[in-house]
Amino acid sequence: MSALVLAVIAGAVVGLALGALGGGGSVLAVPALIYLLGFSPAAATTASLLIVTATSLTALYAHARAGHLRWGAGTAFAAAGILPAALAGAAAARLPQPLLTLAFAVIAALAATRMLRPAPTGADSTTGSADGTSRRTRPAKAAGAGAGLGALTGLLGVGGGFLAVPALVTVLSFEMQAAVGTSLLVITVNSLASLATRSGAATTLDWAVIGPFTAAAILGAWDGKRLAAKVSGPRLQQVFACLLLAVAALMLIDALT
Repeated sequence: MSALVLAVIAGAVVGLALGALGGGGSVLAVPALIYLLGFSPAAATTASLLIVTATSLTALYAHARAGHLRWGAGTAFAAAGILPAALAGAAAARLPQPLLTLAFAVIAALAATRMLRPAPTGADSTTGSADGTSRRTRPAKAAGAGAGLGALTGLLGVGGGFLAVPALVTVLSFEMQAAVGTSLLVITVNSLASLATRSGAATTLDWAVIGPFTAAAILGAWDGKRLAAKVSGPRLQQVFACLLLAVAALMLIDALT
């Protein structure tokens, strides 16, 4: 199968994940770029950031039009991750590639495990929860979560939506739809901050592969948004988590052999 066809198929799957779940696309983009398209781990993380940024912006527009976006809280959450994302992005270029692969496999496995658990429920405000009890947003915890997410984005080239969504639900008491939409804003900001420190690496990328990959991911994000309205969220997460566990196992074996 040609690289172009593989790029289109992989891009469509990444877009579907981002559009339907508000995250998770980048944890598939990186292994797809490495194992299907022959990218090095360092080049794959940079390319993944480019792909995820473009795709997240597309999905962000769709969710914003639907009213599933909290601009104020999302911007503050994302702002906490800008500096960590930039610093981690610069550090990633100096780390051994097997170490990056191992770290990515661990993160992917943790993400899959979290997705197999029942999804948390949150309220539509920062003062109440789904069960009617009072919940208060903790600014320090929110800033810490945002900073940690930014560092992860910069180091491993993942948007971090699989972590941003539960953080927005549990820390900021968002309902799930608002968390999914707002996570795309956080992903976009963190990815751009990390890319700013990797501008030199972009010149060595295979744009003939990245272009079709990104285009397919953007189209897939729109389909993912429609899919989310027809299929239950828990079912989507379970399917995605099983796929992610298989990817994590493959990368872990590769890193340790």
